[in-house]
Amino acid sequence: MIISVILVSYNTQQLTKQVLDTLLKSNCANDLQIIIIDNASKDDSVKMLKTEFPQLQLIENKTNVGFGRANNQALPYIKGDYVLLLNTDAFVEFDTIEKTVSFMQAHPKVGILGAKLVGRDGVLQHSCRYFPTMTNLFLWRTNLAKLFKNVQLVDDMSWDHSSVRYCDWVPGCYYLMQKKMIDQIGMFDPLYFLYYEEVDHCLSAKKAGWEVVYYPNTTVIHIGGESAKSEGAISNVSRQLVSLQIESELLYFRKNHGLLTMLVHLVLNTMLDFLEMIKNILTLKKLARHAPVLQHINLSWKLCVKTKFGTVATR
Repeated sequence: MIISVILVSYNTQQLTKQVLDTLLKSNCANDLQIIIIDNASKDDSVKMLKTEFPQLQLIENKTNVGFGRANNQALPYIKGDYVLLLNTDAFVEFDTIEKTVSFMQAHPKVGILGAKLVGRDGVLQHSCRYFPTMTNLFLWRTNLAKLFKNVQLVDDMSWDHSSVRYCDWVPGCYYLMQKKMIDQIGMFDPLYFLYYEEVDHCLSAKKAGWEVVYYPNTTVIHIGGESAKSEGAISNVSRQLVSLQIESELLYFRKNHGLLTMLVHLVLNTMLDFLEMIKNILTLKKLARHAPVLQHINLSWKLCVKTKFGTVATR
């Protein structure tokens, strides 16, 4: 059996080397077809890959085409019945791939599988999520979710994470798929440059009758944000580039929920930004605290226009 592993490399030279070393030491290393897409890294990633891993398949991009689009470039070369997308800052255990593939073999309706994610500090990360909606994002941001117990928040950490869980979507840092599913629905929508591509893909999979599963019996150490931070400042909470996170959210809502829902979502976020600013004024916070809020409002509406109301990407 062949398992095709796809990694997108972007300015993570040392981490990429460590991830590949870990993969090649796993107990199913001989079954792996490893494909690396370098997204025009500015460091010596390509030189390192050619020198230290000449046996692996390398695709060199002249420009950074984004995460989802880069993964799609591997489609013509895939030989495996199972396809694993692995971030260059995600480290598997010795038997992680074997365990997760075995689970999928025993459950043929599972099209996408994610594993338990922890940080380098051993702290559990969000590994199993519900689809974002206008309602659950609003309730989360206003802290009103505790009043609406039946609303499924995007990130639910209240369960023990020690049992198999059928969910809406799993993060793309460890993203195992059946090739049969890819043949049916494709991989990532090239609409997205970065973020929300796996949310959108899991939604498509579930609409096509496939199941999405969180698998707890192995651990993947995930750092997060390592490629993104080479492009600019990232959020301390989500470890994401704010402008691309806003853009992809707009694209996702417009594609899957329509123009009206996207606009209402944007208006609600703007209203919450203004409320945050009023709260800062009433509590006599320094004027410097207002600037990020105003910038967020400006950026959100500017991206709404630049994306032609959520229909095209800016990159």
